[in-house]
Amino acid sequence: MWKIIIIMKNDEKRSHRLNYLLKYYLADPQENELYRRAKQMGVTDSTAKDYIRTVIIQAQKTLSK
Repeated sequence: MWKIIIIMKNDEKRSHRLNYLLKYYLADPQENELYRRAKQMGVTDSTAKDYIRTVIIQAQKTLSK
């Protein structure tokens, strides 16, 4: 049986994570839950905070359309 190994670049990982977090945040807009989800992905505190800022800004843009 062959194992398929998918290697993602760092920017691809970040993009996938941010898309996931954005969908989660739009469904349940609570920053502390967003932070918890980001930390579950295994990122550092500073990266989690960066993700939160990015997701909130993107959510505001999405909702203002």
